[in-house]
Amino acid sequence: MAVESYTVFLEGLLSSGRLTLNRDSFTCTYHDSCYLGRHNDIYDPPRSLIGAAGGRIVEMVKNRNEGFCCSAGGGRILAEEKLGERINVKRVEMAVVTAAPILLSNCPFCLTMFEDGVKGADVEEILQPRDIAEVLADRL
Repeated sequence: MAVESYTVFLEGLLSSGRLTLNRDSFTCTYHDSCYLGRHNDIYDPPRSLIGAAGGRIVEMVKNRNEGFCCSAGGGRILAEEKLGERINVKRVEMAVVTAAPILLSNCPFCLTMFEDGVKGADVEEILQPRDIAEVLADRL
């Protein structure tokens, strides 16, 4: 049995006409998760889904194969940094620079890190982390 990301699966349903979405315009930035992006070289299906839902993506400086980790990998989701910068806050700050009000991801670990990161960067009022699946569910 083959296993694939929900973004690849849903993009296939969308392409075949078996899934239709109500387009509702919004602006966002998208975070390429390490596993889907750099480990599996999958960058376009999530962006296609966002576009089909009415999204306009403002890319962060570090994206696709040059993306920046959310800091959850390697068990870091459970660690508390004592020295230096918090990587999740740094990534959230990169998203803030785009001026997009929504930070989308396809990874639950990334989403957890960004929910914490917006608090750490004190930008909860201007940036909302969401999963692509949430945006799609709103448009069914």
